Amino acid sequence: MTEFDNVFKTGYRTGLCGVIIRDYSGKEVVLCGWVSKRRDHGKLIFIDLRDFSGIVQIVFDPSFNMESYEIAKEIRSEYVIQTRGIVKERTSDTINKDIRTGEIEVLASELKILSKSKTPPFLLENREEIDELTRLKYRNIDLRTVEMQRNLRLKSSVMNVTRNYLTSNGFVEIETPILAKSTPEGARDFLVPSRLNPNKFYALPQSPQLFKQILMFSGFDRIFQIARCFRDEDLRADRQPEFTQIDLEMTFVKQEDVMGLIEGLISEIFIKIIGSEINLPFEKLTWLEAMSLYGSDKPDLRFDLKINDISEIFKSSEVKILKDTINNGGVVKCIKVENAGMFSRKDLDDIVSMAKSAGAGGLLWIKVDENCELQSPVSKFLSENEKNNLIRVLSLKVNDLILIVSDKFTTSCSVLGIIRNHLAVKLGLINKDEYKFLWIYDFPLFEFDEKENRYKSVHHAFTMPDENNLEYLKSDPLKVNSLSYDIVLNGTEIGGGSIRINNLELQEQIFKILKVDLERAKDNFGFFLSAMEYGTPPHGGIALGLDRLVMLLGKLKSIREVIAFPKTQSAIDMMTETPSNVDENQLKELYIKLVKFEE
Repeated sequence: MTEFDNVFKTGYRTGLCGVIIRDYSGKEVVLCGWVSKRRDHGKLIFIDLRDFSGIVQIVFDPSFNMESYEIAKEIRSEYVIQTRGIVKERTSDTINKDIRTGEIEVLASELKILSKSKTPPFLLENREEIDELTRLKYRNIDLRTVEMQRNLRLKSSVMNVTRNYLTSNGFVEIETPILAKSTPEGARDFLVPSRLNPNKFYALPQSPQLFKQILMFSGFDRIFQIARCFRDEDLRADRQPEFTQIDLEMTFVKQEDVMGLIEGLISEIFIKIIGSEINLPFEKLTWLEAMSLYGSDKPDLRFDLKINDISEIFKSSEVKILKDTINNGGVVKCIKVENAGMFSRKDLDDIVSMAKSAGAGGLLWIKVDENCELQSPVSKFLSENEKNNLIRVLSLKVNDLILIVSDKFTTSCSVLGIIRNHLAVKLGLINKDEYKFLWIYDFPLFEFDEKENRYKSVHHAFTMPDENNLEYLKSDPLKVNSLSYDIVLNGTEIGGGSIRINNLELQEQIFKILKVDLERAKDNFGFFLSAMEYGTPPHGGIALGLDRLVMLLGKLKSIREVIAFPKTQSAIDMMTETPSNVDENQLKELYIKLVKFEE
């Protein structure tokens, strides 16, 4: 008997299905589980019995035990059964090498049906062929599949490693409220009406940010929680209205302290969970470097395709769009694609359309033909000097392709960043077995929202400005960087954090720049601002998206694959049919009256 078996020994069973190997030969076992398959060969009935640990073959032989054989005739897929029998080795020609228990089978002496099942809506082994909405509607069946069992156990293991690592590094796990105050942080809050306080509302937390900072004010030094967070925002493959973060906060730290701790945590997760070491320390890029070179603040470094700045070449260009862009303070950027013979004119037209959809006015392409001549719709407008400089600066060769966007810095970079990712997929440049981690730091503290005509925080309003350019806070806020940092894995942001403001006067100054009225700030954050008046230590922290991290570890396409009961992209729980109507009496208790809604 293995140690694993002993843990799961109960009044119903002696152990698990998937751990029975040749060492058990000749022993009697009692097993429970679901019927995965039933095969009636006339003189013998075979059943594949499944629990979370795996599958074992049960044999019902009328010459050995007629009673269990007769009951086995009634068995169907997904029945829950209990069976007793003797473990025996299979003959060499019947060994199943695809499963761990393939060298043995259990000859049944007893069989009991514990629960019958309707015909399931889909076969578990055909999961990949079933559309996701069906799987979400019958999530109780979907969760039985090998894939979902593996995914959720992977997530559980990551949480266990995280707790052990952080606890061993002096962290205390402290919960913060789920029913909290509405403190708008970008996304919409989910609101909860209070029956005991009519016409007043709680909000579900978008993150435990303010509470974990207050715990720092309170002298706990290092705290963490695996926190449930709620955001009423538009959904996509890596977003859900409710999700889980690994949230931590530390006092008397600088950003390199937080980065080093997180690198240690992720290294521990990789060693303990997938048995491989990762290179430390992680690569670091400033926000400006990442945008300039890769066109994204979360670049995928599993492939190269860097962005080049070729503004200098076109300062006096006869191509009006290039010249005008530079004269108006913009840039001319490009990506060089080597050996690009596979790109047809239609491919290039599609890339032009992609650039326009991403916000650029257009895109210019230039191909190098077999005579090392530059072919392009604008080639006749390029001077010989410009052509020669392009060839020299970009080291162009026959069959190379240049894709050029001229616009404002951020637009040029971000558009080429989208095209860069498209090219990587088309050209097969991504090694899907590689994990490339990256820190992005030195983000701008603010960005300017032209629609609302005001500054907004790039991270959040409690992020500490970089003292090296703090002088610009009043005169030119866009020149001020922040002490913030994001961690990126394979082109996906998996976490972000910052050193926090610990000076009330500076905090109020930031609110003023954001055009947050101090009275409104006190209404939203009064409890927090009041706490800052009683001695606030330097502190910082980070939140890692647990669901995203596990999704990438498991090489999955959606965080719905690592959440037991997720919502659709319309924020609907297909299994429970939520959201749903509520009883009129419940609404009356909450002093809520519904208005007629027309779609």
